[in-house]
Amino acid sequence: MTGHDLGVLADLADEIAARKGASPETSYTAKLFSQGMEKCAKKLGEEAVEAALAAVLGGKAHLTSEAADVLYHLLVVLAAADVPLENVMAELKRRRGTSGLAEKAARGQG
Repeated sequence: MTGHDLGVLADLADEIAARKGASPETSYTAKLFSQGMEKCAKKLGEEAVEAALAAVLGGKAHLTSEAADVLYHLLVVLAAADVPLENVMAELKRRRGTSGLAEKAARGQG
C-alpha cells in the first residue's frame, strides 16, 4: 500500500449512516436521505459527470475535489440502500487478481 488512508472512507461511511435519522434542517446528508433514493442517486450521477469532466478539462485539484464529492455521494447511496461499505470492499477484494476483462466477461458485460 502506498499511504492510502482508507480509514477516512470508513469513518465517513459511519458518519453518513449516523445522519440517517438527523433533521434535514441541520444536515445536508439527512436532507438527501429525506428526499429519497432517486434524489441521492441523481446527485451521485451529477457528481460523477462533474468528476469525469474535471478529469478531462480540469486540473488535479479540481479532479481531487470532484472525486471526493463522488465518494461522498456514493456512500450516501449505499447507506440509503442499506448496503454497508464493507460489502463493497469485500467485493473489491474478491475481484482482486482477476483480469478486468475476465471479470466483466463473467458477468456477461464483455
